[in-house]
Amino acid sequence: MHLVRLTSAFLSLFVTSLCLNDARAQSTNEIVAALDDHVVAIDTSFSGSKVLLFGATEGEGDVIVVVRGPSRDEVVRKKDRIMGVWANNEEVTFSGTPVFYNIATSATLTEMVPASTRQRLELGPDYLNSYLASNSRDIGDAKKEEFWAALLRNKKNNGLYASEAAQVKFLGKRLFRADFFFPPNIPIGTYLVYVYLVKDKDVVSSQITPLFVSKIGAEAKIYDFAHRHSFAYGIIAVIIALAAGWVASVVFRKK
Repeated sequence: MHLVRLTSAFLSLFVTSLCLNDARAQSTNEIVAALDDHVVAIDTSFSGSKVLLFGATEGEGDVIVVVRGPSRDEVVRKKDRIMGVWANNEEVTFSGTPVFYNIATSATLTEMVPASTRQRLELGPDYLNSYLASNSRDIGDAKKEEFWAALLRNKKNNGLYASEAAQVKFLGKRLFRADFFFPPNIPIGTYLVYVYLVKDKDVVSSQITPLFVSKIGAEAKIYDFAHRHSFAYGIIAVIIALAAGWVASVVFRKK
């Protein structure tokens, strides 16, 4: 299956290259890219997945690829020791935060584009814009930075944000590829893949490609049932937990 995907990917890359040659007369700063698979399927045996992005450039330049997941509210909690017990004491909610973020570059990012471009295009986890939700807007800037840094740290530790940029590899002068790994804890949803062509420290061309992460098989049915009938799902989960505890107690008594 993997060989078939790679063969299909390189055939698509060949066609892409031909199409780019046809567009040469129109522009000298073009970039086109595609994925070997637009769907990351999650089932009960899912242990992570790799996705290959491939493309071609018209003319010289460096390439930046960003993969970011759907945005949602992220709650960051801080634990303190209260009456001898560690418990959640403070929490801050950030809105519009991507659940997943990865980046790959063909050169050192700081040498490719200035800080203003990195901030405007949010190139790298450290350049993501942080927005406080309405219930957290009364905190000060110092506390906001503290909780935001904790969020970035947790995301990186869980493999959902890139700790460092991966490598975009050029195959010759125009063809390139980049490999991205999606961890087992990847959230479902619609992801976007941004591809930028950089020349003389300026983004001269870009492209956006969608990527879908979805559950299939029994995993999808359980997920759908849990969200459609949350109360019934909770009762069933409690019953299963009680039954498992009872079976375990019987086994240990016999031993």
